[in-house]
Amino acid sequence: MKLLAELNSIIHPMNIPIETGYFSGLPPDEYMVLTPLSDRFDLFADNQAHSVIEEVRISVFSKKNYLPIKKQLTKILLQKEITITDRRYIGFENETKYHHYAIDVMKEYEMEEN
Repeated sequence: MKLLAELNSIIHPMNIPIETGYFSGLPPDEYMVLTPLSDRFDLFADNQAHSVIEEVRISVFSKKNYLPIKKQLTKILLQKEITITDRRYIGFENETKYHHYAIDVMKEYEMEEN
């Protein structure tokens, strides 16, 4: 997915660890997980798809105040012309002591010629 690669390059300079699917190591106090949500064709002409829409959930986990990360990430995503479709506080996880905040994003890409 192009969007996963783009999000990784956008988030990397924030110096917050990021992984796809789940965090595999010992999680730090703040980290992010990217979860692909959908990968669908759109804009049909002559029965051919001409673009693909990709959607990803960015899960922010923080033992501290998650609001600065939310603000910085939202600003970066909008600057990079990535559409934010939803933002929501998922909750506080008592077992792990992490706040979980999710930002769902989407982006449309033109189909590549094979």
